[in-house]
Amino acid sequence: MQDLKPFKLKLEALKAEITHRISAIDKDIRHEGMSADWAEQASERENDEVLESLGHSSSHNLIMINNALKRIDSGEYFNCSHCGEAIPTARLELLPFTTSCVNCAEKFEH
Repeated sequence: MQDLKPFKLKLEALKAEITHRISAIDKDIRHEGMSADWAEQASERENDEVLESLGHSSSHNLIMINNALKRIDSGEYFNCSHCGEAIPTARLELLPFTTSCVNCAEKFEH
């Protein structure tokens, strides 16, 4: 059985990083500390759409990370959630929150 600790540590570090990013994005969208100058405020608001997109992407990644941590706790982390085959360690090292083996991932891409 493979050691889960390095994967769990990596996922927890990613979770902390993404949680911090989401918090910063939320603060920026709320415009805390916004300039008093109207022209600068307009410029700051132009970034809202980009920030919202980044926030949605980060929230999605956080969900995937939390699911991966649950899979570690349940003992299912190394198995593809679609076919049940083993997910290669190299794939998990690159994408620690993946739920699919290479074959299933390729099927879903097409």
